[in-house]
Amino acid sequence: MAREYVDSSSIEWFEYDEAMSSIDLAYVGGDVYRYHDVPPRIPDGLRAAESIGRYVNTVIKPHYRCTRLTTRR
Repeated sequence: MAREYVDSSSIEWFEYDEAMSSIDLAYVGGDVYRYHDVPPRIPDGLRAAESIGRYVNTVIKPHYRCTRLTTRR
């Protein structure tokens, strides 16, 4: 699992763990969420997305359960 920094106004970086089928998304501002049961095509789509924030809001958030890992303090 390697951290990938992205050019986005809402997402700072993501990490995909294929063995666990999870993707961690670090939001600008500090919150990090782990989305569960995510297939490998999702990080591929994230890398190719014209708008990363739109991709997260339409493809990831509505369809995958998440757990908050950290909160901005």
